[in-house]
Amino acid sequence: KAARDANIWMALVVLLFSFLAWVGSAVSLGGFIDRDKRRPLGILFSQMAAGFTAVSMPAGIGPAFVNLQFLRKSGYRNTVATAIMSAVWAVQAAVTVLLLIVIGIFTGRNSLSSMVPTNTLIIVIAAVAGLYFYRYVSQPFEGEKVRVRIPAAATAVDLRDSLVSALGDGYGSAVYRLWGLQGGEVAAAHGSYVVDPGASALSVSRRIAHGRQSPVNVTFNNVRTLDALARRIASRMEFDADAFVAACDSVLPPMGFKSAQYPAAFLPDTYQFYWTDEAADVVARIAGVRNDFWNDSRRARAKAIGLTPVEVATVASIVEEETAKSDERPLVARLYLNRLNKGMKLQADPTVKFAIGDFSLRRLYNKHLTVDSPYNTYRNAGLPPGPIRIVERASIDAVLNAPVHDYIYMCAKEDFSGYHNFAADYAGHQANARRYRAALDKRNIK
Repeated sequence: KAARDANIWMALVVLLFSFLAWVGSAVSLGGFIDRDKRRPLGILFSQMAAGFTAVSMPAGIGPAFVNLQFLRKSGYRNTVATAIMSAVWAVQAAVTVLLLIVIGIFTGRNSLSSMVPTNTLIIVIAAVAGLYFYRYVSQPFEGEKVRVRIPAAATAVDLRDSLVSALGDGYGSAVYRLWGLQGGEVAAAHGSYVVDPGASALSVSRRIAHGRQSPVNVTFNNVRTLDALARRIASRMEFDADAFVAACDSVLPPMGFKSAQYPAAFLPDTYQFYWTDEAADVVARIAGVRNDFWNDSRRARAKAIGLTPVEVATVASIVEEETAKSDERPLVARLYLNRLNKGMKLQADPTVKFAIGDFSLRRLYNKHLTVDSPYNTYRNAGLPPGPIRIVERASIDAVLNAPVHDYIYMCAKEDFSGYHNFAADYAGHQANARRYRAALDKRNIK
C-alpha cells in the first residue's frame, strides 16, 4: 500500500537530493586525498555505501568503517587515514553549525521554510559548501616551478612569509591555512620543497606538514680548490662553506687523506641530496662515490705504474691544467710519468700558477719559477703534496691508460690552438719554445 500511495515525483526528488548529499560528502573527502590517489568514482561510491550503512548501523560507526577501509585501500596508513577522517568531520561539523544558523532564517513563519524541507535545504547548502571547499583546497599553483625553503630556526610567521613570498599571497596563504588545519608543526616543516605548476594547495600543505622534501641536485665540475668546491656545494645546501670545510677535516682523515690531498676525495658529477643534509653526510657520500670508482682494476693499474690513487689524481690534475684537449691528455700524462721515472723535476707551469694563486697568468718569468712553495715543481722534485684541482674520471683513466712514448718535454703550439708540441730531447724542446715565444712577442703577450 505504501508503494502504491507513494508520490513518484517526490521519491525522485528525494533520490536526487540524496545523490547531491553523496556528492557533497565525496567532495569533502576527496579534498583531503592526494591527487595521485584520488579516484572520483571510487570516492563517490564509498560515500554512497557509507550513506546506506548510516541507516543499518549505529550512528557514525558505519560511515567511519567504510571511509577507513576506503582510505586503507587507497594506500594510507591507519594514522593518516584517521587524521584525514578527523579533518573531514571537523569541516563537516563547522559547515553544519553554519547551516543551522542559515536554516534559522528559513524557519518559523518564513514562507520559504514551508516550500523547501529543512533536510533538503541542509543537503543543498552542504553540497554547495563542500564544492566551495573542494575548489579551495584543490586550487592549482599557477606560477612557474619554484622552490620554497624553510630554515631550521623558522617560526610559524616565518613559514607563512616564505610561502607567500614564493607562491603569492592567495595560494601561499591557502597552503599555510591548510598546513595549520592538519596540525602542522614548524619543526617538521624544516626543509626545501619544489612546487610545480598545477600542484594543489592541499598536496603542497600536506608535503610540508609531513616534511616530505624535494631532492636537491648538486653539480660541480671545473673546480680548482677546496674552498671553491665548498662554496659551490654550500650554495645549494642549508649549511655554509665553512661547515663543508670543517666536515672535510672530520670525515676525510679517517679515510686516509691528508689535508693537501682532500681534492682527490671528490669526483665531479651531479649528486642528489636533501637541502637539510649535514655537511659531514654530504662529504662522506661524495667520497664514497670516489672510493667506488677506485675499484680493484684501477688500483692494480695505479700500482703497475708505481703510484697510489691520490698520486694518480695529482698527476691527472696537472694534466687537466696543461691541456683542455681531452685527446691530448693521455700523451701529456705519459710525459709526466716519463719524467717521474727518470727522476726529473716535473717543471709543470700549472703547479707554479697554483702556488702563486693566479691561474690567469699567460706567461711565466723567473720570478714566478723561483717562488718558495711545495707545489712549485721547478724547485721541488717529484709530485706536489696533492692535486691542484678536482679531476674528472676521464683524466684519471688517461693517466692509468697513458700510451707509451719517449717524450719528456712539451711546449704550447705557436698557433694557440690549445695543443702542444712534444720533444724527446732538450734541443727539440728549445726549438719548439723559440717558436712559441716568438708568437707571444708577435701578439705582445706579456
